[in-house]
Amino acid sequence: MPRPGEFELIARHFAPIAGPGGLDLLDDAGLLRPGRGYELVVTADALVAGVHFFPDDPPDAIGWKALAVNLSDLAAKGARPEGFVLTLALPHGWTEAWLAGFVAGLGRMAEEARCPLIGGDTVSTAGPLTLSITAFGTVPAGRMVRRAGARPGDVVLVSGSIGDGALGLKAHGPDKPGWVASLALEQRAFLADRYLHPQPRHALAEALQRHASAAMDVSDGLVGDLAKLLKASGVGAEIDLDSVPLSPAARAALMADPALAELAWTGGDDYEILCTASEREYPALIAAAEGSMLPLTPIGRVTAEAGVVTYREQGRLRSFAQGSFSHF
Repeated sequence: MPRPGEFELIARHFAPIAGPGGLDLLDDAGLLRPGRGYELVVTADALVAGVHFFPDDPPDAIGWKALAVNLSDLAAKGARPEGFVLTLALPHGWTEAWLAGFVAGLGRMAEEARCPLIGGDTVSTAGPLTLSITAFGTVPAGRMVRRAGARPGDVVLVSGSIGDGALGLKAHGPDKPGWVASLALEQRAFLADRYLHPQPRHALAEALQRHASAAMDVSDGLVGDLAKLLKASGVGAEIDLDSVPLSPAARAALMADPALAELAWTGGDDYEILCTASEREYPALIAAAEGSMLPLTPIGRVTAEAGVVTYREQGRLRSFAQGSFSHF
């Protein structure tokens, strides 16, 4: 059976997951109508096979992750997802079975987040599979949570657990280090799933709007992303690494190899929320997070000395050779 052409491919695979703003994917553009008093928040991420995911990863996981990493950015800005556009460059050997799996994962993430497809482009490439998503969200006017709002005295908090994504990459990848074998099967599966299926923290968006002074998602590593937030705000911080929340599976990995702590704190792929809130607001932020079943954990304080971050582990100063993942 011959593969479909571009327009048949769009009609067969992508039109079913498109929202009303996609205009049945028959036009040159999509249409969004922000409500009165709302502003658009826009984010984009590109993923390349062999860089952001293994080429033989399950296609549904690739589709899920492609949208999830964008929605994580919207959540950190306090934005409600409204729609996304997809640019997909398929390598010459693509199959319909692969594409159907990809769209299934993409569609499940879109449905869960109520963020429908509204347009995009599909092309062929001689290079690796490459895709880019631009996602759109809305916030009440003037309420987007920026990186640049942290102030001295604010509490630094992080959602969920840190390190699972970076450890999951090792547990899932083809060249598994020795410590992976020491984990129980369910622990390996948990870490691998955290890498393959990141969970954008949409449920925290409104609480961040109301109570956070600054926020971003943890995509390139807690240490490096905190440095970005502090630089944007012109402040420093004191961080208690013993307070950084770890999952039971991550704790088991660190017990097997204590040197993994640096990977957990700097490796990235967590897609948790890193935020700051004033002394007055942070209890309400924690309470709102608990109501959403997403814990927020205080891990330190913002200080006045711009760019200076002090990390302590078991009372001793700790430094890092590399703060985060970098493409360059």
